[in-house]
Amino acid sequence: MSNPPAAATPPTSADVARLAGVSRATVSFVLNDTAGGRVGEQTRQRVRAAAAELGYVPHAAARSLRAGRTGVVLLGGSSAPIGPLFSEFYRELQGALRRRGYTSVLYGPSPGEGDEPARAWAELRPAAVLCLEPVLTPAGVDLLHRSGTRAVFTLGTAPVAGAHALIMDQREVGAAAGAHLLATGRRRLGVVIPADPGLDQFSAPRLAGLRAAAASALAGPVETLPLDFTEASGAAAAARCRDLGLDGVFGYNDEYAMLLLRSLQDLGLDVPARVALVGADDLLLGRLLRPRLSTVHMTLPGGESLATLIDEIIADPTTTPATRNLLTVRLIPRDSS
Repeated sequence: MSNPPAAATPPTSADVARLAGVSRATVSFVLNDTAGGRVGEQTRQRVRAAAAELGYVPHAAARSLRAGRTGVVLLGGSSAPIGPLFSEFYRELQGALRRRGYTSVLYGPSPGEGDEPARAWAELRPAAVLCLEPVLTPAGVDLLHRSGTRAVFTLGTAPVAGAHALIMDQREVGAAAGAHLLATGRRRLGVVIPADPGLDQFSAPRLAGLRAAAASALAGPVETLPLDFTEASGAAAAARCRDLGLDGVFGYNDEYAMLLLRSLQDLGLDVPARVALVGADDLLLGRLLRPRLSTVHMTLPGGESLATLIDEIIADPTTTPATRNLLTVRLIPRDSS
């Protein structure tokens, strides 16, 4: 068996300089977009053509050493399921960061506990970190800053000292669902609580928001409906609805609400005559069901605005950390309530 061919030696800036007939400094100026008016357009084109012919790409690590930091924006991933809202948000943000010259890196799920995630991220020397899960501690934020990270953001339900907090107040989601159910005359309310512990950070404040809405309307106690994402668990939750005499349920999100809807129908409980049902996320599939699923529509700001904020704080890391509320919600009533 013949040995595989040895990997070719990657071209260097010196190779580009020789082929283009310029100095290595000129190559660096042109390919790193720092030439200003010092390099004529014909020379620029010659350098870029030589680089393309050789397949040369500037070395990011070397450039980072010169700058003292990378152009990486690290997006800390989540161990919890990422829904369509976050998927679209991350897609837009990555595109906006790329247009500003940054490389976004999705790193996750976050490794370890305590300061371990911050230590793992710090090894990459990112210019900025945006952490989706509440895994960063104040000490971890400090460690990232001391390692050269200029901007640290948390994206979640509560701020962390030292970081810029992008808050998604999940209580508003539950409150919107509860207010709608109460407005339709429902008084014995239930809330689906997913069995997946990774969703606790969202389900607990949504429950609190609905309970606050019920309390303000002097409704009865709000019951919880534990639900694993299985047909058997859906059947058990539907039976609990029947046994408790619930007349309105917030299904946590559209997926869990659709599972419960099918289970209620299998049990002979009419939706919405017997039980009104509301989801969240405004998924297309919820509009295709019969009855069509009422839902809480959630909106996050576009990726451009957040990329601009990240860029501004990287440029001025002395900016005092602030808390910004990102989430807006509105109830979309349909046939299920």
